[in-house]
Amino acid sequence: MPAVFRHADRRLVANRVLATLLVAAVAGSLLLPFAAMAPNRLVSGESVALVAALSPWQTLVLLGLALVLGVACLARPLGEHRGARTALIAAPLALLVVLYGLGDYATRALADASPAARVSQGAAFWVAVFCCALMMVDAFQRLRTPLWLCSIYALVVLGGIVALFAAGTFDALAIMQEYFNIEDAFAAQFVTHLVLVGLALGPALVVGLPLGLLAHRRPGARGPLFGVLNFFQTIPSIALFALLVTPLSRLGDALPWLREWGVSGIGAAPAIIALIMYSLLPIVRNTHAGFAGVAPATLEAASGMGMTATQVLWRVEIPLALPVILSGLRIVTVQAIGLTVVAALIGAGGLGAFIFQGLGQYAIDLVLLGAVPTIALAVVADFLLQILVTVSRPAGAR
Repeated sequence: MPAVFRHADRRLVANRVLATLLVAAVAGSLLLPFAAMAPNRLVSGESVALVAALSPWQTLVLLGLALVLGVACLARPLGEHRGARTALIAAPLALLVVLYGLGDYATRALADASPAARVSQGAAFWVAVFCCALMMVDAFQRLRTPLWLCSIYALVVLGGIVALFAAGTFDALAIMQEYFNIEDAFAAQFVTHLVLVGLALGPALVVGLPLGLLAHRRPGARGPLFGVLNFFQTIPSIALFALLVTPLSRLGDALPWLREWGVSGIGAAPAIIALIMYSLLPIVRNTHAGFAGVAPATLEAASGMGMTATQVLWRVEIPLALPVILSGLRIVTVQAIGLTVVAALIGAGGLGAFIFQGLGQYAIDLVLLGAVPTIALAVVADFLLQILVTVSRPAGAR
């Protein structure tokens, strides 16, 4: 084919994902409110556009970064890989400018306002934040960046955000005002959330790992076992919490020593039991899949070397199955962090307490004070466990 026709067939856009995210971010910033100014915490407030909220230099910087990201989308002059590297520089800068711009607007807007006035983040803010984050994720995937380099990059970006917090950039925002009002209670509920997740994951691993091995060793038990665990997954979380209230309450009444340990119809006990029941299926399935993925030739070679069955299990099967098992733990951890929010309905505490308090008081910023840390906690846990999965893979495995 002549060179002129090959040149004509080239795509104009090399990275359609980046282009789509950029269009979504720009459209959201222009069409949706960036912030909301309210006279108090219970009123929705008046919408404020991005251009009205940001100072001129912030607007110019964002516009310049948007142009850079637009060039990074194109097949020329940068191409896909150099465009991805450019996005890794421009996207976090845009994210930091958006974060700083919102905090700076809140400080300026509340300077002459009443003490009860509040500034909240709008839909355009969330769209811009999520689009910038997804741009970075997409760039890493295209470049196939090693996990250790991704970790360093994430720490640098996180350090920039922490620096903004330390400088008091966000102190005037409504969500931070809610935090300052209940700072001690927030720390206690955050720890409670972590404890509930940990108390659920520990027993789930102790029970689920042997059951997964049993499903691998005994094919006849696999169907009934997975059937029961699948049944647990079909029960809505709120319904499962409610079903545990009556039997645990009566059990606590019949055995006072259990009640002294905290076993009752409400509180942590039904929450932990329900979380364990939800966590079993992914752990058992991934454990079974991990052991099933070990090549029979490898097991035969280990036996031929004179290893006993116990040695084969601990020295061969478990190390090879560990990445898949940890992938199941990764799924379960993120799931448990989210489901623990619902446990606040039965008095278990955790970050969900702020979400339901905010819903009851019609205070959206209090809802966000519970929701945003929960999301951040799930993302951090997922990232850390992904590192463990990568490290646990045998040398040479992908």
